[in-house]
Amino acid sequence: MPDQLPAPGGPVVGVLALQGDVAEHFRAIRAAGASPVRVRRPGELDAVDGLIVPGGESTTIWKLAVTFEVMDPLRKRIAAGMPVFGSCAGMIMLAERLLDGIGGQQTFGGIDMTVRRNAFGRQVDSFEADIPLDGVAGGPLRAVFIRAPWVEETGPDVEILGAEPGTGRIVAVRQGCALATAFHPELTGDPRVHRLFVDMVRDRI
Repeated sequence: MPDQLPAPGGPVVGVLALQGDVAEHFRAIRAAGASPVRVRRPGELDAVDGLIVPGGESTTIWKLAVTFEVMDPLRKRIAAGMPVFGSCAGMIMLAERLLDGIGGQQTFGGIDMTVRRNAFGRQVDSFEADIPLDGVAGGPLRAVFIRAPWVEETGPDVEILGAEPGTGRIVAVRQGCALATAFHPELTGDPRVHRLFVDMVRDRI
């Protein structure tokens, strides 16, 4: 595919292409100055400097990660310090603990947090809000929430970057090289969250 070819220059950022809004993250990664590639297999994972786990359906992502044999390799690379960013379902997949998950549901881990799935409601409850994010200059971001999770609690090493103004719920966090948002920054055309992540990747290579 043409969009599989890396753009010249910049770090190589993979997008876990098992399910979810992969193409939108590709565009945002390019706008942030990095080279996007699709990741489905362990060998493809080995070739990236950082990885995005996109929005979609967390149970489907988990099951396909097992089927495509990337579940354990991904966990190991995250534990070893590979920069990783999860949006919406990606936030769920980076949580160490889940509430309202299905029986036996597993995650990649990486952030010491408890996340509640679909906390903001069903598809019909989708909404947008302006979210100020610590570490992101230029004023609040327009955030798109679609069947979004929220963070119930965090460990002591987790930095809370932003909260949804209507409820005060935590919707953006960072722990070391791991970043997560409950919303979809790839859907707005604003590349600032992706630039933050690409800077995190650059700091590691």
